[in-house]
Amino acid sequence: PFVADLDAAREPAAPRVYDQLSVPRGNASGFPAASGLPLNGNVRGPATDTRGDTAQGFAQAQVIVEGEYRTQVQTHCCMEPHAVVADWRADGLTVHASTQFTAGVRGELAAAFGLPLNRVRVVVDGMGGGFGSKSSLGTHGRIAVELSRLASAPVRIALDRQEEQTDSGNRPATWQRLRIGARADGTLTAISLLSYGTAGVALGAGVGNVAQSLYACPNFESAQHDVFINAGPGCAMRGPGNTPGAFAVEQAIDELAERLTIDPLVLRDRIDPSPVRREERRLGAERIDWQRRRHAPGVDPGPVKRGVGVAQSIWGANVQTNSSCEVRVTRDGSVEVLSSVQDIGTGIGTVLAQVVAEVLGLRPEQIAVRIGDTDYPAGPPSHGSRTTASITPPARTAAWRVLQTLLREAAAALNVAAADLIARDGRIIVRDDAKRGMSFREAAARLRTERVSEVASRSDDYGGFRRKIGTDAAVAQQDIGGVQFAEVAVDTETGIVRVERVVAAQDCGRPMNPKLIESQVQGGVLMGLSYALFEERVIDQRSGRMVNANLEQYKLAGPRETPVIDVIVLENYQGRSATDAYGIAEPSNIATAPAIANAVYNAIGVRLRSLPMTPAAILAALGKSPARA
Repeated sequence: PFVADLDAAREPAAPRVYDQLSVPRGNASGFPAASGLPLNGNVRGPATDTRGDTAQGFAQAQVIVEGEYRTQVQTHCCMEPHAVVADWRADGLTVHASTQFTAGVRGELAAAFGLPLNRVRVVVDGMGGGFGSKSSLGTHGRIAVELSRLASAPVRIALDRQEEQTDSGNRPATWQRLRIGARADGTLTAISLLSYGTAGVALGAGVGNVAQSLYACPNFESAQHDVFINAGPGCAMRGPGNTPGAFAVEQAIDELAERLTIDPLVLRDRIDPSPVRREERRLGAERIDWQRRRHAPGVDPGPVKRGVGVAQSIWGANVQTNSSCEVRVTRDGSVEVLSSVQDIGTGIGTVLAQVVAEVLGLRPEQIAVRIGDTDYPAGPPSHGSRTTASITPPARTAAWRVLQTLLREAAAALNVAAADLIARDGRIIVRDDAKRGMSFREAAARLRTERVSEVASRSDDYGGFRRKIGTDAAVAQQDIGGVQFAEVAVDTETGIVRVERVVAAQDCGRPMNPKLIESQVQGGVLMGLSYALFEERVIDQRSGRMVNANLEQYKLAGPRETPVIDVIVLENYQGRSATDAYGIAEPSNIATAPAIANAVYNAIGVRLRSLPMTPAAILAALGKSPARA
């Protein structure tokens, strides 16, 4: 039968056990229906996807690679824990929360407590990290509101570090069996994926669509299962599903390249239809100096061996259509932009100021940005890499509408048509005669009312959307992603892996603020490195308790482990919205762990198919210590 509890066999001599899955070993196809494996009530699924005929595809294959891959639970480790202050009063409810979605939390509160939306206000002044775990109200939020209602007084609840590690959500653990068939020239003929994952007492432990979507393959099948165990709930975490999924797919593609004696980049050039990633591979290969990579793994003399690896990511160009923004201009020339969108540290406030300033011909520092309050027009969530794509087009549209009012007032004074005026460098000027015009402030002083205001909402992309049924979310008709290269040094005597350099070539449509984008990519790389080498939730099988629910025994990458991170931002204009900007947070994390894993293989000649790649795991793979099951 399927074993859904913890796997003590991985380290039988140790007093602790780990919560990676024990999974069934089926036949070559790996699917439960084919293997006849009984699945008990702890398993939900499978969720399936198919195209073509995989049996025929594998029959046509000249080379088949197959492997089993495991990824561990990763916790979010936000510097600021989940926290909320609830204030229930007769005239309405106000909640100050550390949340990634003010409008969504307001909706949850209204539904849970039977309140109209206009009597619920959610405010977030700033956040100390979220990564997906602060996307909803949470149990602690409901408790705080109920206690405030009963006590008729404000109530504050903030999780301590142990509660944060165990109760606030996590990236689920996964087990995957991946099988890929190809012809001798590298053309893929079939892909088969079987996965089991555990989000504890929650759902959502799939491995995404990397195997299905990243490479051209006519025949595909997948079956993904959720396994329930008595552990804290999983939730969204930076590239949910695709991050563990890429760990398997990108290693399998490298293994296929080796079997075919084709360079891994050349193989990807043949099977990856994306022209954007093709260019990212070229730029990244030049920057990392791919030609010096060892073609024969593990050939370095001495105990310290170096290697270079590559991996790719894919993510949807997500958009929240229920996203609005207001732009106000007063008679004294001051400008405000308002939205309930929250800034979780990615700098969306700065980007909004840039967008509005560009339209009005002002400097960003002249724009007052007021966000994170549901008293303002409803903004999008800060998850799914959709914030910039969702809120900047309506911000630009609202600013343009306000500008038309200013141009009409200025046109009357300058005796020209409004269409002949433009806003530039703090002035309203005649398009063909820059000497004729007035200052922005002078134009604002001519307003008929104290203030002019316009609200705009996110329209569909010009190319349309793949809509997600039943939600306000949609996916634009293109994907985003990136290519990452990792250079590692592996000490074969101690098992220590040191990532010395990462080159990350990423795209996100039109880069709105290159410095902020580089910062996001660096953060994604560091989170992926920590996932690859250090982080692991440890659970006592007898009690079901997490025994390293802190930031001392739960290991994270720190300053000493931080490599040189070289970011390449590819400008990829598609002309699909008023700003043509999309997200970058998820794809900057997805490719890191598999790039490191491929680099480790290139260094030592032994492939690690489980995370984290700890010193003990490295030594075990080299036959220098007892292997874990």
